[in-house]
Amino acid sequence: MRAAVFLDRDGVINREIACLRKPEQLELLPGSPEGIRLLNDCGWVTIVITNQPIIAKGEATPEDVDSVHKTLQEQLEKYGAHIDAIYYCPHHPDKGFPGEREEYKICCNCRKPRIGLLEQASKRFDIDVKRSFFIGDKTVDIQTGRNAGCKTMLVKTGYGGLDKEFDVKPNFTCENLLEAAKLICTRGVSIG
Repeated sequence: MRAAVFLDRDGVINREIACLRKPEQLELLPGSPEGIRLLNDCGWVTIVITNQPIIAKGEATPEDVDSVHKTLQEQLEKYGAHIDAIYYCPHHPDKGFPGEREEYKICCNCRKPRIGLLEQASKRFDIDVKRSFFIGDKTVDIQTGRNAGCKTMLVKTGYGGLDKEFDVKPNFTCENLLEAAKLICTRGVSIG
């Protein structure tokens, strides 16, 4: 089985903005493409796991999100980096948003901190989550990693863990994705 680095998207790879629904809004954070390239070069499977409730809230379509992800991959390619796969949850359990899409207003197994998306990715890529890492900027990311059995890393970009939604502590805290990637590649588990 292989080891992976699971990455949150907003606030980790790209700047956190209120409603990222257009490719031209995407701005990579300093060091994030270099960090992903380092993980690629060290042989880690890199997978994005992100909640995208803007679909359920009616603020964007799945096609909008796919377009942003295509642009993300294209921007990373300019740095010689790539993401192996991107998984996102379009759901949101709370109702009452103007223009919300009823078919996405459900409690699901894929919305972080649940681990449905990690399970899908692990099955597809034959990943051993116990040897893997989850990197995020919010406490929900750390909780998700813990729920799955990953080692967890909090980056100080984006929310930097200040959201306080969950009372959890990461295994490691780093300034940004590049610092996290360096730590993983120098102190990480063997990747078999």
